[in-house]
Amino acid sequence: MDRATKQLEVFRKWLKEAAPKLNSDLSVRLWDGSIVALGDEAKDDIVLAINSPQAVRRLIFSPKLMTVFELYAENLIDVEGGTPLEAARRWDHIAVLNFAKTMSKVKLAKTLMPFVIKAKDKDDGNDYGYDKKIAEKISEGRNDQDLIQFHYDVSNEFFSLFLDPEMVYSSAYFKTPETSLEDAQIAKLDMICKRLRLKPGDRLFDCGCGWGGLVCHAALNYGVTAYGVTLSQAQLDYATAKIKRLGLEDRVKVELRDYREVDEPESFDKIAQIEMFEHVGFDNHDRHFQQMYSLLRERGLYLHQASTRMATRDISAFRKKTAYQDVITKFIFPGGELDYIGLTVTNLERHRFEVHDVESWREHFQLTLEHWVQRLWDNREQARKEVGWPKTRLWLLYFSLFAVAFQRNTVSVFQTLASKRRTGPSRLPLTREDLYK
Repeated sequence: MDRATKQLEVFRKWLKEAAPKLNSDLSVRLWDGSIVALGDEAKDDIVLAINSPQAVRRLIFSPKLMTVFELYAENLIDVEGGTPLEAARRWDHIAVLNFAKTMSKVKLAKTLMPFVIKAKDKDDGNDYGYDKKIAEKISEGRNDQDLIQFHYDVSNEFFSLFLDPEMVYSSAYFKTPETSLEDAQIAKLDMICKRLRLKPGDRLFDCGCGWGGLVCHAALNYGVTAYGVTLSQAQLDYATAKIKRLGLEDRVKVELRDYREVDEPESFDKIAQIEMFEHVGFDNHDRHFQQMYSLLRERGLYLHQASTRMATRDISAFRKKTAYQDVITKFIFPGGELDYIGLTVTNLERHRFEVHDVESWREHFQLTLEHWVQRLWDNREQARKEVGWPKTRLWLLYFSLFAVAFQRNTVSVFQTLASKRRTGPSRLPLTREDLYK
C-alpha cells in the first residue's frame, strides 16, 4: 500500500472512531472526495473539506486555533455549502473541546504516523499576518497608527462589501431580530445621540470616528458641532469626502490624529468612544480615561462602548493570552485587548467619573456579526479581487468566531454612560423614558 493510500485509510478510520464523541451535524470531505459523517444523523449539505494531507500533518504538529486559521486562509481546509458560521452551528463546542482535551496525543500520533514522516513543510512566506513586535505602552514606542492601519486600511471597498451604507463598524441596535442592518445601525446612532442627550449647540468629540457615520448623523439630526479623529488614512479620506458631499464642512471636522494628542482642555460637552477602546491596550487605560476627563467640560457626558471578555475567577490571570487572542491579534487586530466590564466601571470611578448607565448589547452584536458574515460571504468573489483570498477567508472566520462567542456569552459588549463627577445633581432625567421615545 502506497503512502498516500495509507494516509487516507488511517485518517478516515480515525474520523469514524471520533465521530460518536463529536456527534456533530456535519460531515468531512477528504482530499480524495470521500465523505465521513461526524454524527449518526449528520447531513452533508455543509461539509468541512480537508483539501490536502498536509493540513492533517500541520494540525498534528501544531494542534492550535492559530493553525486552523492558517490552513483556512491557505485553502488547505474549507467550508463548502455554507458560511463558517453555519458550519460552527452544526457542532457542540463543548463536546469538541472535551474531545480535544481527553484524547491521547501519543495514540493520535501513532495512529496517524503516515502523516508525520516525509511530508512537505508549509511555506512560511505568507504576508497576511502582522509580524512586527508590539510595545505594550505608548511611552515604550507602541505605534498605534501602524496597528490601526493594518486593520482599517485594508480597503474602503472591502469594508463596503459587508457594512451598511453609513459604514458603521460597531454593534448595531436591533428592535427585533428581523430588523435590517441598515435600520439597526441608524437606531444605534440615534441611541448614542439620545444617551448623550445631544442638543443644538453641543460640541461633540468622536474618539475614533471611523468613516464619519456618527459625526455626520449627530450634526444633521441633532444640531451639534462635531470633531472626530482617526489613525486610518482610508477612513479619513472617506469621511472627508462624505462631509463635503453632505455640505457639513462648517459643522463637522475630522483629522488624522492620535486622540491623546488633542490638546483642548474642557472643550467638549459630550464625548463618544464607540469600540475604539479595544485597540488601546491594558497598559494605556489610565492615560485614556485621563484624556477623556481632561477634554470634557463641567458635567460633560462620556459614552463608552466596548467589547469585553468575562472576568476570570483569579483576576491576576485575566491578562494571560488565550488561543483566540493570539489568532485575532496576529491576523486581524494587532495590539488589541479586551477588558471586563467591572474593570471599565472601576477605571471610570478611579478617574473621577460618575457612572450612570451600563447596558449590555451582547445579543445585538451577535446579530450584527451574523449580518456581516452573510454579506461578506455573498460578496466573497468581489472581496477576493479586492484583498485576495487569504484575507477574505480570515475575516469570514473572524466574524464567525466572534458571532459564536457573543452567542455563547464568552464575549460581550456594553454601552456605559458616565459624567465628569461633581457634587450635586447629575442633571440627567430621573428615568430613561426619553431614550425610547
